[in-house]
Amino acid sequence: MITFHKDMSITAALEAHPGARAVFERHGMSCCLCLGASSESLEAGSIMHSVSVDEVVEELNQLVTESS
Repeated sequence: MITFHKDMSITAALEAHPGARAVFERHGMSCCLCLGASSESLEAGSIMHSVSVDEVVEELNQLVTESS
């Protein structure tokens, strides 16, 4: 089972769960279109978009819980 964390790359998060894109979009993060997604962490992307990384990670991990 995957666990999302703030040091995970955005691309890894997008590949880990199909619902990750919707989480990013809800927070105004168009990460699937970003060229830096493969090298930027969830934390870096959250900071860039003035979003709480803790909220993003929590929502991503809820996806996994709901899928189980």
